[in-house]
Amino acid sequence: MKIALIGYGKMGHMIEDIARSRGHEIVSIIDVNNQQDFDSDAFASADVAIEFTSPTAAYGNYLKAFAKGVKVVSGSTGWMKDHGDDISRLCNEEGKTLFWASNFSVGVAIFSAVNRYLATLMNQFPQYDVEMEETHHVHKLDHPSGTAITLAEDIVEHIDRKTAWAEETTDPALLRIDHIRRGEVPGIHTIRYDSDADIITISHSAHSRRGFALGAVLAAEYTLNHSGLLTISDMFKF
Repeated sequence: MKIALIGYGKMGHMIEDIARSRGHEIVSIIDVNNQQDFDSDAFASADVAIEFTSPTAAYGNYLKAFAKGVKVVSGSTGWMKDHGDDISRLCNEEGKTLFWASNFSVGVAIFSAVNRYLATLMNQFPQYDVEMEETHHVHKLDHPSGTAITLAEDIVEHIDRKTAWAEETTDPALLRIDHIRRGEVPGIHTIRYDSDADIITISHSAHSRRGFALGAVLAAEYTLNHSGLLTISDMFKF
């Protein structure tokens, strides 16, 4: 498979190493200093572009790739509020393809399935209040993390006593998410169900970003033969 990389920071370098080790060809690497390469024949030859940039750049990168007929796999977060409806239209009505996930880790996919099942169980026990905490490296620009938002939306969907999520809230109807930015932490997500009697905690801690990078390449392999607006639940049938 021919892969283009959009964003060439730590994640981009890891994705390159893993993709090459799995027999794929990197045909184009685009970063902030060579944006003109979106118009190159090399970029247009890619089967899939893997994009890890910033909340402000991601949407524009998708449009540039779509214009060249290149499918996109992206882990960039923070863009969906402003551009989610447009991307959904482009993929569902105009034949473009985006595989987007807030987190590509296989472990997080399993953790998310556990989170949904636990929320379904805890809906029956109103004596437990639920809250979440996420910790990431100091370079992460958005908060709460995209993964935390995805986890929170799954909880709200399954627990009737929570109507939405929010940061820094004391409203009992809202699922509180706290965020911490510290050092070079790849990512920790912790969900707690607390009652007067006890506390139930589930947590996922990443050892490094390598699991995210592998998941992104697996997603690219899946996207090669699939179309539309795709995500982790399409690739992993939990």
